[in-house]
Amino acid sequence: MSWIYLILAGFLEIVWAFSMKQSAGFTRLTPSIITIVAMMASFWLLAIAMRSIPLGTAYVIWTGIGAIGALIVGIVFLSEAVTPM
Repeated sequence: MSWIYLILAGFLEIVWAFSMKQSAGFTRLTPSIITIVAMMASFWLLAIAMRSIPLGTAYVIWTGIGAIGALIVGIVFLSEAVTPM
């Protein structure tokens, strides 16, 4: 079950990264609320997962899902450039 929590936490990291971008520096209410709620849920699920998954493993998986997911969301939904830099 810990792995499921960890994967969900990683996907929530993608959600909060995307909604933070949409919040325009926390000037838009709905995306700002989504950001804060998704952040809290992501950290909570990560903490639960880390009860039985080692810190290094959990953190690498969590940030990896978030980083790769945010990259894909940026390219697909925000039309961000796909360049080596």
